[in-house]
Amino acid sequence: MSKASASIFELDGIPRLSQALPLALQHVVAMIVGCVTPAIIVSGVAGLDSPDRVVLIQAALFVSAVSTLLQLFPIVQGKNFQLGAKLPVIMGISFAYVPSMQAIAGAYDVGTILGAQIVGGLVAILVGLTVKKIRVLFPPIITGTVVFTIGLSLYPTAVNYMAGGTSTPAYGSWQNWLVAFFTLAVVTGLNHFSKGFFKLASILIGIIAGYLLAACFGMIDFSGIASSGLFQLPKPLHFGVHFEPSACVAIGVLFAINSIQAIGDLSATTMGSMDREPTSRELQGGILMYGVENIIGALLGGLPTATYSQNVGIVTTTRVINRCVLGLAAVVLIFAGLIPKFSALLTTIPQCVLGGATISVFASIAMTGIKLIMQQEMNYRSTSIVGLSVALGMGVTQASASLSAFPAWVTTIFGSSPVVLATLCAILLNVILPKGEKR
Repeated sequence: MSKASASIFELDGIPRLSQALPLALQHVVAMIVGCVTPAIIVSGVAGLDSPDRVVLIQAALFVSAVSTLLQLFPIVQGKNFQLGAKLPVIMGISFAYVPSMQAIAGAYDVGTILGAQIVGGLVAILVGLTVKKIRVLFPPIITGTVVFTIGLSLYPTAVNYMAGGTSTPAYGSWQNWLVAFFTLAVVTGLNHFSKGFFKLASILIGIIAGYLLAACFGMIDFSGIASSGLFQLPKPLHFGVHFEPSACVAIGVLFAINSIQAIGDLSATTMGSMDREPTSRELQGGILMYGVENIIGALLGGLPTATYSQNVGIVTTTRVINRCVLGLAAVVLIFAGLIPKFSALLTTIPQCVLGGATISVFASIAMTGIKLIMQQEMNYRSTSIVGLSVALGMGVTQASASLSAFPAWVTTIFGSSPVVLATLCAILLNVILPKGEKR
């Protein structure tokens, strides 16, 4: 009987639905916009038609839910091994992969992203098996540099979206900028002048407010909703799976970095809500499942997932760690992912609204990178590692024509997204540069 009415502050057991449902919806509200936005961005770059965009968004919701459930409730458990973190975490489509996915979608197609994702999943599994040995290669200054570069590289995407999207005839119009800044103002205002639900749901509320203003300018097209069905199961291999070596390298490097980054999110979860460090079993299980769930997700047509920091924040703030609460949030996402009309509704959000809402998210990503970097003393060695890595990563990307004399795969790996080059530079400089410099 006690287990049937377990406390929401206990990891195991089933709490009352009246307690669990509002807390689960809180997690859904916090992550659903971030979950579907990468799919919307990638579908735009890949030139997908409306039905395929709906399929990609559906897959994003469904795969995020399945990945969350696999992390919460390990399907394999042993005395010294488990497949899944068994910690209160939410998985969702990650912005960390967006710059590289944009480059791959533009040069190839969505199937090539999914093929690279499978390889990335294998990389994550390898990291999970060897995490104790290779963790030393990724101190905060390395992961911070990578996260900072990711944030910087996403700014042009947000600004182009604020202007209405480069593919639209009204790109740069005053109406687009007005709607974008209005959306940004609502998000920023709620973040700084409100508390509780309104602060938590600031991005969602900002998008709704921007959406209504955009409707006044006639920017909304509902034709895709009418043609969408009420129920549709995921479509495995709908976009195919293609393996392009250069794309696999670019995504594979990011999976290695994000596997290490997951340690930070899992540690933040346990330290903030359970007052303890995660065990080696939990860390390894979480990373191994991170690889497995992304392989499964690629076959289902979903883009790469990762732990969601905003949901980690909710767990550490409320100290509600019951896995059934987060599992219920995943169930809500599953139902959302099975309703094409809901996904079609999301595709009607104007790009200027998305740009106004997400530029603050991208800014937050960059600042998270700076916070990680600042965990180490910023001496001459540290500033050299960060400065040179970001300069080369961002610089080569912005002058990608400088690689035109090289084979196409070189441009795909190093010239299309700054993240890979910045990551490799940071790792090499951290290994090569002498430590103990006081200058």
